[in-house]
Amino acid sequence: MKRMTRVGLITSGGDCQGLNAAIRGVGKALLQYVDNVEIFGMRDGYRGLIECDYDFMEPRAFSGILTEGGTILGTSRQPYIPGKAIVDEDGNNVMPAMLDTYNRLNLDCLVVMGGNGTQKSAKLLMDAGMNVITLPKTIDNDIYGTDITFGFQSAVDIASNVIDYIHSTASSHSRTFLVELMGRDAGWLTLHAGISSGADIILLPEIPYDIDKVVAGIEHRRRSGRNFTIIAVAEGAVPKNAANLSEEERRRQKESDSHVPVSYRLAEQLEKITGQEARVTIPGHYQRGGPPCPYDRVLATQFGTAAARLIRQKQYGRMVGMRDGEIISIPLADAASRTKFLPVDHPLIQTARDVGIFFGD
Repeated sequence: MKRMTRVGLITSGGDCQGLNAAIRGVGKALLQYVDNVEIFGMRDGYRGLIECDYDFMEPRAFSGILTEGGTILGTSRQPYIPGKAIVDEDGNNVMPAMLDTYNRLNLDCLVVMGGNGTQKSAKLLMDAGMNVITLPKTIDNDIYGTDITFGFQSAVDIASNVIDYIHSTASSHSRTFLVELMGRDAGWLTLHAGISSGADIILLPEIPYDIDKVVAGIEHRRRSGRNFTIIAVAEGAVPKNAANLSEEERRRQKESDSHVPVSYRLAEQLEKITGQEARVTIPGHYQRGGPPCPYDRVLATQFGTAAARLIRQKQYGRMVGMRDGEIISIPLADAASRTKFLPVDHPLIQTARDVGIFFGD
């Protein structure tokens, strides 16, 4: 009798659109092409692997979930010490427990779906002796080695829709509106949403802003007869006086100011300088919720089936991605090695400048 293939599925970190489509892609492709396969869904991210808490996934588990948001497996954030170990909230190493579950279930591979932190922690699992394949999931689109992540386009659609609806009220009241979007330290989401929705000023983490230049952009619109301004603000946007801080220093500063989002601080400054009312809209987790858009359904399915193909070929220690429209895979060590920030010379930034969008620089 042919040996049983046993695969564990994990969704880790923040949720986003497309996770269920990816789960479905992995499961259906394995069931289609691999004889004697068993699939285990770890509950609530790494917690399930730590506590040996899982669901045995029958074929029906992969039906009817393509269009669902969130993740049927549940997810959570698990702290880790970069390059060393995955830990619990008290700093205790939980990797022996994870390895014990892996061995107890006699798994051939773990398919781990997650963002930047998950790619790094998945590499720790790989280094501990587990066979791992990862899928790039995040609305931030900041994972190295892939042109796009699933969840990103759905979030762009939602963020663009929010700004679309702001236009009429901003115009009616002659106000400056700031819409603060997610993306952490990368500006991909804000740039795409800002261009697609006709924002007048876009503030990105990669291009530190000068408050005087932001004001100049507002005044330019006034002189041109436009009585309102819409500013798309990335949650990680920073003023020029913070430009020389390291990424870690910026994060610590952001955490110390976490009770006041950047857009509120900026709105207060702009009101004082321009004399024009400034209002803030923060869609927040709304950007991560709801069903995936058709593009993400297709992309997540492609990534999921590609992971199943790697399992069949026993090509472990890799992350699935997309490059120049083609589905590829790269070494997980490379994917976990860095963050894909938005290049300041990216063609889309020039496109935005060409249609008159200001960046506050």
